[in-house]
Amino acid sequence: MRKGGPLVDSFGRVARKLRISVTDRCNFRCLFCMPKNPVWLDRKEVLSLEEITRLTKIFVGMGVDKVRLTGGEPLVRKGVVDLVRMLREISGLRSLAMTTNGYYLAELAGPLKSAGLESVTVSLHSLKPDRYEEVIGVQGVFERVLRGIREALDVGIKVKLNVVVIKGCNDDEILDFVSLAREAGMTVRFIEYMPFDGERLWRPELVVSGREIVHKVSERFRLEQEPRESGSTSKNFRFADGSPGGIGVITSVTEPFCSDCDRVRLTADGRVVPCLFSKSSYDLKPLLRSGASDDEIEAFIKEAFMKKFAGVETLLRAEAVPKHVRAMYTVGG
Repeated sequence: MRKGGPLVDSFGRVARKLRISVTDRCNFRCLFCMPKNPVWLDRKEVLSLEEITRLTKIFVGMGVDKVRLTGGEPLVRKGVVDLVRMLREISGLRSLAMTTNGYYLAELAGPLKSAGLESVTVSLHSLKPDRYEEVIGVQGVFERVLRGIREALDVGIKVKLNVVVIKGCNDDEILDFVSLAREAGMTVRFIEYMPFDGERLWRPELVVSGREIVHKVSERFRLEQEPRESGSTSKNFRFADGSPGGIGVITSVTEPFCSDCDRVRLTADGRVVPCLFSKSSYDLKPLLRSGASDDEIEAFIKEAFMKKFAGVETLLRAEAVPKHVRAMYTVGG
């Protein structure tokens, strides 16, 4: 019988949300995430669907109740629909979501919905086809991604959009995205550019702060801030005129939310990553593949999570935000 009990770090923060990278592979080459020529994990190093499911059950046994599947691009993972179905059967799991680039949504939205996926967050960083395809490094896919978003909505999957805002790249489209949120009744979340790009292009002067974004939007639309849920990464706003949809800002760089962070990550090759901004990770795959019991794996996870970094707030106070932490595709978005 496993001991259970919460997954807590040395600062008293309790994990409730698990982000699982199901693959490091991706069919896009987004400039803020991947290098032009990534080195993929050997396939035998990637966790199987059964291993992911077993580990998720262990995490849920420690109080995690929200899971988000990420990548790379999760929809390039063979069997991902089966994985959704397997995870959905875990008792105690309240929420199952996915972050995707949307390329395969048109054909997979229906099967994903049937398997139990509740919501998707689609990364869409420009509404201008040419610019969008320049950002993602792939040509001729803009309309396909839009079709995927429409199909997801049609089958009843809740859709949010994520926009990484980069000064001089797409910051002139903020109001266009807000108009889309109002027209489509969706939430658009603007994310500050973070030092996780594969080409190491990040610089502080390229960051458009959440405050700047909210100020710009407020000049056109009156916003009302919604109460923040504990552990939320996003400051959310509704439209004061009652229009559907809303916006969020994720201020990881300028106003981080580390004090009540409730997330933990699992990489595609089985590493526990307690903090996105720390380079520390803890490889549980040797334990997993050597016949260890669930109790032993749980103890390993708890020990790893106890070492969770205080957070990027500490780096901000010391004016020591690193220019590069890791490429995002290696850990999961």
